[in-house]
Amino acid sequence: MPTLNPSETTAPLPAAAVAEALAMPPAPKGEPAGERGSWRRGGAPGPETPPGTHPGRPTGRRFPNFLRRPMGDPPAEGRGRIPAPLFCLTAMFLVQLGIALSKPLFGPLGVSGTTFLRLGFAAVILLAATRPRLRGRRPRDLAAAGLLGMASAGMTLLFAGAIDRLPMGTAATIEFLGPLAVALVFARRASHLLWALLAAGGVALLTLLGEGGGGAGLDPVGLMYAFGAAACYAAYILFTDKVGAAFQGFQGLAVSMTVGALTLAPFGLGQAWDGLTAPGASPLVLLLSVAGVSLLLPVIPYALEMTALRRMPQRVFSVLVSLEPAVSALVGLVVLGQLLGAAQLAGIGCVVAASVGATLTGRR
Repeated sequence: MPTLNPSETTAPLPAAAVAEALAMPPAPKGEPAGERGSWRRGGAPGPETPPGTHPGRPTGRRFPNFLRRPMGDPPAEGRGRIPAPLFCLTAMFLVQLGIALSKPLFGPLGVSGTTFLRLGFAAVILLAATRPRLRGRRPRDLAAAGLLGMASAGMTLLFAGAIDRLPMGTAATIEFLGPLAVALVFARRASHLLWALLAAGGVALLTLLGEGGGGAGLDPVGLMYAFGAAACYAAYILFTDKVGAAFQGFQGLAVSMTVGALTLAPFGLGQAWDGLTAPGASPLVLLLSVAGVSLLLPVIPYALEMTALRRMPQRVFSVLVSLEPAVSALVGLVVLGQLLGAAQLAGIGCVVAASVGATLTGRR
């Protein structure tokens, strides 16, 4: 798959990267990721696609081939001083850090209240940055954005419920089965069955031989939440392809995030209000905390991952993203003190290996 070529002379500051990433138009199809990762860029022409262009094909100087340096661009030694994989890894750590820092807010604001406020803040930031235009949109494009928002809401809420009851590494690994399942369903090689079996073995190690032996220490409700989040993650990937193709840049994401926040309002608005108005509560501190978490997840990681995608092949990017369950386990250990057993670590390793193997052997 083609990727984007960097045009900056130095590594951008986070603020500049945020503005740059939110403003860019959709690129050729990328690897799917969810609300905690990069935005999948579409391939079909939408209403704003200039006539004469072709989906999935770079046009003009804005989308040069990553294997060529167009005339007039700065020499390679003058740009990319920060390695591209570092941007990707930093984004993953920020995502998982945002998840970990959300958990202490579950006490005063509740799981639903925290999730609703975080999604609401992210929607406001994205709306202000992208200013999406809805006039003249095809009804099916708006419907796809709405369905994407509902999938995002379900994924976010169910995953929050999972990490409230399970170790972060376990919840993230089970949820990661969503994008892995999509990749395997659309696979064209029989060898992918081996990766599916390896992933299934990893899940068995996590759920059957988890904490306390026989999985006795793993909350069954938390496991249901995690598998539900995985299903929503798969739906998110399928809808994000259509929305990313029809909307310019991150406008579709802003619309879907707004729909997601509205979807969660009946579940989280009352809980959030009760937490903010409770005796002894500090509403300003709580709101600032949620706003900070919403920057960690998803605004800044989007910008960092978009910067990484400009500097590296997307297959390499996909391999790095496959490490997310392991990163989640590490952040859970450092931030929340969640120590995983040997069986759980082995299960995470199996799922990561299955994702890496499916990526490296997949057809492009």
